Amino acid sequence: MQPNTSAEVSATAQKGHPNLGGQPTFQKRPYWRQTWKAYKRYKYMFILLAPALIWYLLFAYGPLYGIQLAFKDFIINKGIMGSPWIGYKHFEAMISGAQDFHLIIRNTVVLSFYHILFGFPAPIVLALLFNEVRFEFFKRISQTLSYLPHFLSWVVVAGFMFTVLSPSSGIVNAIIGYFGIDPIYFVGKAEYFRFTLVSSAIWKEIGWGAIIYLAALAGINPQMYEAAIVDGAGRFKQLLYITLPSLLPVISIMFILRIGHVLDAGFDQVLNMYTPATYSVADILDTYVYRIGLEQMQFSFATAVGLFKNVIALTLVLFTNYIVKRAGQEGLV
Repeated sequence: MQPNTSAEVSATAQKGHPNLGGQPTFQKRPYWRQTWKAYKRYKYMFILLAPALIWYLLFAYGPLYGIQLAFKDFIINKGIMGSPWIGYKHFEAMISGAQDFHLIIRNTVVLSFYHILFGFPAPIVLALLFNEVRFEFFKRISQTLSYLPHFLSWVVVAGFMFTVLSPSSGIVNAIIGYFGIDPIYFVGKAEYFRFTLVSSAIWKEIGWGAIIYLAALAGINPQMYEAAIVDGAGRFKQLLYITLPSLLPVISIMFILRIGHVLDAGFDQVLNMYTPATYSVADILDTYVYRIGLEQMQFSFATAVGLFKNVIALTLVLFTNYIVKRAGQEGLV
């Protein structure tokens, strides 16, 4: 047998011959083959996932077909496809302040700001308080009572708030009446309505929102607390240097998701609680779209407003995710 020439040895080494010091090479399978193999391997899991995927296709992605209404002058008897294109006419009308749009934007942003300022920290504080309770029975009863209002619809909650806050027979006005204060119409006066909205939303959702933070607290290594106690750290320092830093990843993700709903100021709540007397401070984008689109049948303009809101929300989510990641915390992507 003839010995290999240097050129052949070099070529063989470049191909990855194990005896000649070359790095072994592996032919990478196409991406679609790897994906199909994964589908075949986990086919039963994907079958279980199928109902959720079908739901999203029908109710989340299917309605995207109607987005084109924002760029058309919709005529019912001609349908979506037969209606004429008008470009950005509806968006120009929004920017120019048609139909009090600027007031609607201001109400939405102000209410969302109040919800974030007071409503976002509330479940965190409640979870930290529950975490400090050592009497297990009292802790379970309190936690159960705190998230029960979440299961009530806003129709029921609104009726409850109207009854409790009634200036004539409500228990709240009865209590403040003992201190010589005149009855306050919390739901019917514009100056009190935002306070009523935010406080009732916190009362309804604070317990449910605390669940995810309690789950994160349960995952903290107890040895960290034991080491802190040995070092002489009290409850406050344990909270400051162990509990809160451990919650930061969850808080950052929840904050990003909350910013995505900054233009959602609570459609169900506002729709069931506001009155014509409080339109000036309570009319938000969602109720505006509902009233303009369904009651006044301006479908194209309502679609344009909804599209504008969703684009702004997506932009805010991406920007907040970028800021959070730059700050050293975990983001969504």
